[in-house]
Amino acid sequence: MPNASSARRTLLGALLLATILGAVQSTTLGGVNAPPAAHACAFDPLRPAAYEADALRERYLLGLDAAAVNRLFPGDTYFGLPPVEVGTRSNRAPGAAAVPVEILRAIGWVESTLTMASRSTRFESIGPALVSFDCGHGVMQITTGMTVPLGAEGRPTENQIAVATSDTHNIARGARILASKWNDAPGLRPVAGTDTNGDPTLIENWYYAIWAYNGFTGPGSRQSNHPLDPNLAWPRSEYRCDGKQSRTRYPYQELVMGCVANPAERGGQDLWAAVPASLPDFTQPQFFNAMRLASFKFPYLEMDIPTPQPAHRTVTPQLVSNIEGILLGTPRLSADGGTITIHANGTPDQATATIRVANPGTGLLSWSATPSDNFLIVDPPAGSAAGAGIPCTAGGCPDAVINVSINPTLLPASRASGTITITSPNAPGSTTVRVQVFAEFEVAAPGTSRAP
Repeated sequence: MPNASSARRTLLGALLLATILGAVQSTTLGGVNAPPAAHACAFDPLRPAAYEADALRERYLLGLDAAAVNRLFPGDTYFGLPPVEVGTRSNRAPGAAAVPVEILRAIGWVESTLTMASRSTRFESIGPALVSFDCGHGVMQITTGMTVPLGAEGRPTENQIAVATSDTHNIARGARILASKWNDAPGLRPVAGTDTNGDPTLIENWYYAIWAYNGFTGPGSRQSNHPLDPNLAWPRSEYRCDGKQSRTRYPYQELVMGCVANPAERGGQDLWAAVPASLPDFTQPQFFNAMRLASFKFPYLEMDIPTPQPAHRTVTPQLVSNIEGILLGTPRLSADGGTITIHANGTPDQATATIRVANPGTGLLSWSATPSDNFLIVDPPAGSAAGAGIPCTAGGCPDAVINVSINPTLLPASRASGTITITSPNAPGSTTVRVQVFAEFEVAAPGTSRAP
């Protein structure tokens, strides 16, 4: 009869085998192993605030133009573009740090209709940031890096704060993620453009990278992006960015390519120039055979394809020399200092306090408020403040207001004190506010009643 230790080893071995088999099945059905579903977003249970730009998306489109050619944060390992590789399986080599702006614009529209804040936030104002159920943040719906674990002491990191509250950082991060999806080939992804040396300046060669931006998934996954998945409608008309077609009928890459060819429209005008990007023609054997379901297995050696024809070369955006100053500005952090007092058993006005955060500089300031103790609640925990050059016509800015309250169940005593530190990922300096809390309640002894 086996002893307890032996039984534990047997159970552990069985669990390990089940894990390996599960990983193999995940690889077969859904591309590479997908990360587990997020249990918490970076700022849960609260939501940061963000600035929503103009209705015609001019600021966001300018940011996309700049990000596509690495003009926002060059050299930054988190927000800057890496060299985009050129070549097929046998001759990959680093190329220019650039991605097709046509694709970047379309991804931004498909992900968020080019919005940074929640749908309830008016244009040219500050309101709750746009955060999806799966922790996608902002214009490019960034999920990578926007869940727990967080930074020091369980607080959101500076990168997470910037992605959630700054449209330029959000867009730049989306561009870098797209470039990394391209560079995943051929080790983790198939190659598009076997007949054009994997040329990244050809829009059609980004087919697999676009697919991977939303998840390189196939049949059996929670959201399949395989174009031949039998659960997707076939034949499909070309997708248009007018909101009149069901998105569930299309794999993600066809949504994006459809928006490249059929731009979104606002104010009676197209938001970008149309490019009739070509999709793989599945009536041709070189595309159908590569994309058949039997080929969809890691490392995707049978899925390489030539460039869909006719091919279209990206057009390099023409940017003014001071584009960085226009989009980024020089924000400065200014916040109320001193001491605030909260009386938990006082009037509603006494039970809360506020801290104002301002930006006497230019551009958009991103800020975060970090309490020293868990009994202090700051809402929002991070946000934006508009400086000179940022239109703010609909409220919520230029200054930001932090509401401070307490969770009385976490107070260490009826009288307590703590601090809230205001910092910024894109401006120097910090401000510390001292908080005094008074929570002197009358407490009766259990099981007694007051004598008449």
